[in-house]
Amino acid sequence: MITRKTTRQITIGNVKIGNHAPIAVQSMTNSDTRDVDATVAQIHDLEAAGCEIIRVAVLDLEAAAAISRIRQQITIPLIADIHFDHRLAVASMEHGAQGIRINPGNIGGPDKLRIVVDAARQHHVPIRVGVNSGSVEKEILKKHGQPTPEALVESAMKNVALLEQFNFHQIKISIKSSDVLTTIAAYRKLSLVTDYPLHLGVTEAGGLIGGTVKSSVALGMLLYEGIGDTFRISLTRDPVEEIRVCYELLRCLKIRERGPELISCPTCGRCQINLFGLAEKVEAHIQKMATPLKVAVMGCVVNGPGEAREADIGLAGGNGVGIIFKKGKLYKKVPEEELFDVFIRELDAMSKESEVAAREKRRQ
Repeated sequence: MITRKTTRQITIGNVKIGNHAPIAVQSMTNSDTRDVDATVAQIHDLEAAGCEIIRVAVLDLEAAAAISRIRQQITIPLIADIHFDHRLAVASMEHGAQGIRINPGNIGGPDKLRIVVDAARQHHVPIRVGVNSGSVEKEILKKHGQPTPEALVESAMKNVALLEQFNFHQIKISIKSSDVLTTIAAYRKLSLVTDYPLHLGVTEAGGLIGGTVKSSVALGMLLYEGIGDTFRISLTRDPVEEIRVCYELLRCLKIRERGPELISCPTCGRCQINLFGLAEKVEAHIQKMATPLKVAVMGCVVNGPGEAREADIGLAGGNGVGIIFKKGKLYKKVPEEELFDVFIRELDAMSKESEVAAREKRRQ
């Protein structure tokens, strides 16, 4: 069983972070924030996938002003991502940002930082101190030679101190590297020297395969050790893919469970259907389902049900015919061309039944 480190608690919108609150799943839009319709559409897709906090880039005052219109149309908390310009941080909060991400050391000096902190205090907005391997101060880099774990921690705590001097403590911290081992070591060290909540991530992790592996190794190890209060899987993909990977990682660690788990075989010479295509269509369908079911897609009617005995519902293909099974037992035989449609109807019905049962249990 994973023992979470106790951290201070902050609140972003209606989401509590730290002090054993559920680990929050985050992502960031890749649309132009000034394009309100496109940004809202992307956030709606992310909400449906289970995203709990969204971050948007604020490049200018027009983007800051767009936050108010975006917020009117979404349900999850919104964080404004700011670099260098304190005016953008203040404007974002004035237009409804519920959190901001800054590097206090490059926001324009103490006087401008005080203006940001005063605005954050006035609007009850937490500040995320974001440090990555490309933003470490020159003097710290010179001291350590490169962005080592020690350099990242020193930079983060230096920037935290800049906020603390104004008696501001609604803080969470992230220190990211594109290197897996550096990320792990840095967060371990940071966790020992602060009790502020931590946002985990591997920066510039890469595409679907490379980014998933790098992030899962680094963040999986940290989460298993009880380190981390929020996290993002950064991928050079549609951000919805990030959310899918996040929940699979949480599921594997038995930390949180959302939506169906897909069990599928890698195929072999016995497979007589297009299992790859079938599995992809089933996987696409279950992404927006919240009920935690085990769903199996197997290629062989001989071994499929037995191999996926623990699945709530599954299918297995044969030569011109497929079967649908529940709890490892044959439920129905279906012509191959009807298999997917019939299976999805059965899956949706089971999901609704589970939702009703869950609601009844909560009422009792």
